[in-house]
Amino acid sequence: MGDPGGIGAEVILKALADPSITESCRLTVFGTRSILQNTYQVLQATGESLANPESLSVVDIPLDKTILSQIILGQGNQASGRASFAYLEAATDRTIKGEFQGIVTAPIAKSCWNAAGHNYPGQTEILAKKAGVEKFGMLFIARSPYTGWTLRTLLATTHIPLCQVSATLTPELMTLKLELLINCLQQDFAIKNPKIVISGLNPHSGEQGQLGTEEKDWLFSWLETQQKQHKDVKLIGLVPPDTMWVKPGKAWYGNRLELIQTSNTSGHCSILKMKELGDGYLALYHDQGLIPVKLMAFDQAINTTIGLPFIRTSPDHGTAFDIAGKGIARATSMKTAIKLASKLAYCRFTQ
Repeated sequence: MGDPGGIGAEVILKALADPSITESCRLTVFGTRSILQNTYQVLQATGESLANPESLSVVDIPLDKTILSQIILGQGNQASGRASFAYLEAATDRTIKGEFQGIVTAPIAKSCWNAAGHNYPGQTEILAKKAGVEKFGMLFIARSPYTGWTLRTLLATTHIPLCQVSATLTPELMTLKLELLINCLQQDFAIKNPKIVISGLNPHSGEQGQLGTEEKDWLFSWLETQQKQHKDVKLIGLVPPDTMWVKPGKAWYGNRLELIQTSNTSGHCSILKMKELGDGYLALYHDQGLIPVKLMAFDQAINTTIGLPFIRTSPDHGTAFDIAGKGIARATSMKTAIKLASKLAYCRFTQ
């Protein structure tokens, strides 16, 4: 349910009111039933379609009365951080035991976790720790509503200060992230010979060492080595960060002059490829990848953690404390996260 002071409960109730969501898989909500019920009562006046908590499968996580009394819709604090951490722990433990095939996580506030004494960069890291996984990555997926093209962006580094990015990036880390992306594209998306676009780190990819030396010192040689090792994959890079997203932007919104079109089996025109358009994109730090993703697909993008023994997806938005309880939060991203989790679970566990 995410942070109970945020919009997690609202987008869950809105998403589960959609029959196309509830019919695609069996869903269980981990959270506090009384908070779900209170959210339901508050939002009924808006006239929005909502799932009645009484009709849902809910694992009611017990909270101390003092903690529960401090949880206020629209506010994040130590109590809400403690609650959201407890929800995630319970869901993860039971998924690892094999009771569930995947987890869809509503947003949490890292500051509230820290206030509650849980010092993790985010949900991704605690999921990996509990699963005993050291090799994992944050992959953002979005399907364009305009063209049907799918954007897949993996971050090489995630929740660290910008000043630490250069020191954190190493050939070993880049190799780990690239292999995760290749395996995901081949196994979960059935792309046998994927094309992956890799960003440079510095402006103009360093401009031969004039604007930063990481590319010249090791990134270009690393890329050359990786291309030799992965002969079934086409690696494109290192693309200057300020131009890497131009072609994905055109593919997302639909530039008919540059997109190559053909007829599919049903006779309808569909967009297939654009020169050097990737099946996946590898960005080297958080904002380098997420600014373009959120610009194009704020309501459509989904965060999925790759490398885990179970499926994990999450809406690509925050807790939105400022609008919690007002009935205006959109459930589009939560619905898409559930649908993607269901699809990936089917591909991974039933084929």
